[in-house]
Amino acid sequence: MNPSGTPADATSTEVRELTLPIECAGLRFDQALAEALPEFSRSRLAAWIKAGDALIEGRTAKPKEPVNGGERVRLTVRLETVEHAAPQDIALDLLYQDADLLVVNKPAGLVVHPGAGNPAGTLVNALLHFDERLSALPRAGIIHRLDKDTSGALVIARTPQAHASLVEQLAAREVHRQYECVVYGVLVAGGTVDAPLDRHPVDRLRRAVVEDGKPAVTHYRVRQRFRAHSHLQVNLETGRTHQIRVHMAHIRHPLLGDPLYGGGLKLPKAASPEFIEALRAFRRQALHAERIAFAHPRSGETIDVEAPRPADLQGLLDALAADLAEASVKR
Repeated sequence: MNPSGTPADATSTEVRELTLPIECAGLRFDQALAEALPEFSRSRLAAWIKAGDALIEGRTAKPKEPVNGGERVRLTVRLETVEHAAPQDIALDLLYQDADLLVVNKPAGLVVHPGAGNPAGTLVNALLHFDERLSALPRAGIIHRLDKDTSGALVIARTPQAHASLVEQLAAREVHRQYECVVYGVLVAGGTVDAPLDRHPVDRLRRAVVEDGKPAVTHYRVRQRFRAHSHLQVNLETGRTHQIRVHMAHIRHPLLGDPLYGGGLKLPKAASPEFIEALRAFRRQALHAERIAFAHPRSGETIDVEAPRPADLQGLLDALAADLAEASVKR
């Protein structure tokens, strides 16, 4: 306990052993490690390297040291646990649960981790109330995240063994994540966005396509076209912060309702007052994590979970369809 009577921050330690991919040849050690362990920031990995927590073939190395690819790395991961977060009785919509893991259907508006401006009322607080043992795991067992205003499926590990397995699957791109979204513009066909991402060079709250950023690949296909919008299915090959939002804005089809990358409300010609009101009433990015699939950490069985479409997104799609139908009648 600290003097104020609240639990002091604690640190969990976990050892990872991995082989750097051959395609990392020529990269700096911190860059190669970021490629192999995308769940950690490059700055955090660099700090661990400097502290001697990352060894190449049993020896210490500098962050900027070039690698050949294929080297064995032993990394001691040191993460703060969440003993400082208070359990709160916040309802959880559980899509799947067993002794090893949970899959939660996160509602839009719920912050995942406590932080500046959100010290409580988060998914972490809810999880600690649901299972107090999660306080012993990094980030209460959360292995990936969704933005505050993105809804859908989120995986939680309940044991150290499950946590290690799920993080390894995530790093190996073996966790399959599927989203649906509504974007501005009428897309003719699906495609792939392969553009590296990192922090925006000026606005630290945003991400941007940056030449020397982390690799990021997004696949999308068209489910339905409307007069001035498209309903898309999106599958992630990588999982960078704001990836879908930035990539769709990069190809000039930002998500409807996105406050950071959307560029404001855009209306089709001769829109009805009811349709305009429906668009204005949708006050978040139109993005939902509808499906997640992975190997169960204990049995190896494929766990494939779908999160039902939330009512606000369904209402938006209904309004878009009604606008299209009305315009067709007027022709």
